[in-house]
Amino acid sequence: MKNIKCELCDCRANAYCESDESSLCWSCDANVHSANFIVEKHSRILLCQICQSPTPWTATGPKLGPTLSLCQLCVLPQNVASLRFRHQDPLHSGSSTTRDFDHHPNEDDEENQVVPLSPPPVSS
Repeated sequence: MKNIKCELCDCRANAYCESDESSLCWSCDANVHSANFIVEKHSRILLCQICQSPTPWTATGPKLGPTLSLCQLCVLPQNVASLRFRHQDPLHSGSSTTRDFDHHPNEDDEENQVVPLSPPPVSS
């Protein structure tokens, strides 16, 4: 398992921005990519919640909320069954809490977009 740190705060990284050539946690990604309309268009590759490898998912928008993303190797049933969503706690710098993934929609959701780089593989 990789241990990629956010380049701004040393928390666990959740996304990689090719334009900025940086790995960022959710909080720092929101701070950086909500600065103006140009940087909010940067496409970011979401990192796997388990191993931090790049996933087939990219995202754009000013504030990417915690999003569950897995690489193709970690989608195996034994890995998904033990997955608990890691959420960066903005009140405690450098710490994280573990909670089940749940989505709380807000007004920023229509500005964000998460799409796969390519269609998922078809198994026969």
